[in-house]
Amino acid sequence: MRFSLRDGSPPTPKSHVISVLTPGLSSPRPLAKRQPRAYAPPRWWTFFWLAMSDAVNDAALSDPIRVDRPAAGGGVGRASDGRVVFVRHALVGELVRVRVTGETSKFLRADAVEVLEASSERVVAPCAYAHPGGCGGCDLQHASSNAQLGWKAFLVAEQLRRVAGLTREVTVEPAPSPAHGSRTRVRCVVDEEGYLGLRQYHSHETVTLDQCWIASPRLAEAFEHRWRGYGEVELRAIGDGEPFAVAWREGFHGQFFDLRSLSNQAFDPTTVSRVNVSGTVMNVSPASFWQSHVDAPTVLSDAVMTNLAAEPGDHVVDFFSGVGLFSVALARVVGARGRITAVESSPSAVRDARVNLEGLAPFKVRQWQVSPRSIADAVYEGDLVVVDPPRTGLARGVAAALARRRPRRVVYVSCDAATFARDVANFAREGLNLQELRVFDLFPMTEHVELVALLDSRS
Repeated sequence: MRFSLRDGSPPTPKSHVISVLTPGLSSPRPLAKRQPRAYAPPRWWTFFWLAMSDAVNDAALSDPIRVDRPAAGGGVGRASDGRVVFVRHALVGELVRVRVTGETSKFLRADAVEVLEASSERVVAPCAYAHPGGCGGCDLQHASSNAQLGWKAFLVAEQLRRVAGLTREVTVEPAPSPAHGSRTRVRCVVDEEGYLGLRQYHSHETVTLDQCWIASPRLAEAFEHRWRGYGEVELRAIGDGEPFAVAWREGFHGQFFDLRSLSNQAFDPTTVSRVNVSGTVMNVSPASFWQSHVDAPTVLSDAVMTNLAAEPGDHVVDFFSGVGLFSVALARVVGARGRITAVESSPSAVRDARVNLEGLAPFKVRQWQVSPRSIADAVYEGDLVVVDPPRTGLARGVAAALARRRPRRVVYVSCDAATFARDVANFAREGLNLQELRVFDLFPMTEHVELVALLDSRS
């Protein structure tokens, strides 16, 4: 039986219990390609049979938990001993039975395995692997689209309040494209039999996949084949060219990658993806970073351009520039009288950026780590600055070093609300204050977002 309360009806009575142990309450679907091999059920299937038997009863589960608010890692409730419980697969307001998956002296981590009182925003997860003990890639498949946006907005606002001391209303803007099939880049692990999968949440256990609901359908073929000899495989459907795989293996001197077709056949080693972003075609090499959501390059580039408000003749410094996504758009604005300085540590991305910027404006692409020293060498008073760090945010001392150079405006692009809030607080201590903030849902079905912020010296 499938449950989805979308009509605003009252919470489910206790006598009508929703089981969330199973993937949409459906059984595993070994495809024809896998029938010749001995089918080894993934671990979540064990949980399903336990749930359907007398082996799991009320005594094996905790007392019911009422979920009070969202948090990173699940909704927040309280255990009977007063400890905080972070509950995955639950929504705000729900009363759930949980299975504890982790424990410290201060808090518990748990999965909701029965919903006793359901939120009207609960839906059936569209992916068969989104359930307790299943794939850890998606956090919010059981939530309606509106509930997901509200959850993410709360998390961003809470980080700003707790870490940066800022009270700010946050609105999360949905992506233009539907969530289904929106991811053009997926990094998978290889199971013991050579098939692709993803990790369980907070675990090294692999959940083998027949497909990935969030991934581009152009990548589906890769899940039909074995990838023995490789530890991880990144699937790429970037641009209009043929999708391919970057297959990583251990070598004598470290990790190496091979380019392979989606059927795990040899692929042209000189392959470079060509991506059209707002009319500009860009090179993206297999070892270069590229945004995973199909809409992210255009959405983020447009937001950066709006906030930075560059003009002809400006000097723009783009830190963590990658292949030049923002640098290329800005070069078209500053023109021959302006200048672009891009700073990036990846040799592959530096090579791509130099190709992508050629002929647009005077530019320099420097292969550097972003540090106080590189900032002192690259930024001058009155410059415009873009920073787009990885999830870990800015290194110690970078915010202070940047503020000392007295840039006219700084646009900060981030994929992590916690490190973003920390860095915003560091900038504020140095006189660069948050003026504008846009938040985009470019990681649908997860708790993550992309943030684009404007900082300057105005109070």
